[in-house]
Amino acid sequence: MNKAELIEAMANGAGISKADAKKALDAFIDTTTGALKKGDRVALVGFGSFSVSKRSARTGRNPQTGKEIKIAAKNVVKFKAGADLGNAVN
Repeated sequence: MNKAELIEAMANGAGISKADAKKALDAFIDTTTGALKKGDRVALVGFGSFSVSKRSARTGRNPQTGKEIKIAAKNVVKFKAGADLGNAVN
């Protein structure tokens, strides 16, 4: 499902226009992004939680040459599915 299909499904499910569903989805994405940038955790009970984790610098290998390369440290976003979502999928 892509973003346009998600917006259409949200609009149909909530009985609102596609424009309103797009605004709601964009607001959710912006708010979640802002919270994660600050290092906060976003938890949606039953659905799951988004959090930021630090990945430390490490040494890797270039698969073409076999030469060692340095991979910089960075922050990564993690999502942990909630129990209700996990049960719904199984």
